[in-house]
Amino acid sequence: MLNVFARASVSRITDPVGAWLVRHRVSPNVVTVVGTVCSVAAAVTLFPRGWLLTGTLVVTVFLLFDLLDGAVARASGHGGDFGAVLDAGCDRIADGAVFGSLLWWALVTTGNETRGLALLLSLVAAQVISYVKARAEAQGLSATAGVAERAERLVVLLVGTGLHGLGVPYVLDVALWVLAAASVFTVGQRLVGAYRSRAG
Repeated sequence: MLNVFARASVSRITDPVGAWLVRHRVSPNVVTVVGTVCSVAAAVTLFPRGWLLTGTLVVTVFLLFDLLDGAVARASGHGGDFGAVLDAGCDRIADGAVFGSLLWWALVTTGNETRGLALLLSLVAAQVISYVKARAEAQGLSATAGVAERAERLVVLLVGTGLHGLGVPYVLDVALWVLAAASVFTVGQRLVGAYRSRAG
């Protein structure tokens, strides 16, 4: 849900940028790949060292490329099925790098197993959420429902890490467990949605 509102609200900013990139012959697939590579590089470089505030700010900037590639596709009229597949695959890579880097920070850098468990649950659930949707659609079913889609998950995670980086106590732990619970619940929602679409 948040994903829809976010894209609608920022399109007034991203669409002119997308048109400018098209005039300079930049394809949406290039934007997707560059954003993913930079997100991964920032996550694996900054988060394991405990630079949570810096990591949050830098990763957030590059994750916004996910909005920009759509603007380039609209401006060029060349989105296509492959672009959608590439975008989805790169989203999974970027998410895995962000969650995995924070998992490393929690378990290896700080030795906090409680945070590590919450991050592990969120990481696994996030991949399952996407897989259930893709598999359901391949079978002709519908599995789009969920309280914690990608945008919601990233907002909760990055707000938590950013505030922790500013020294705000407890907020990261609360954010991680809310995220873990919401992600697992969303897996259930999508499975139920797929079952109901089959029954219908």
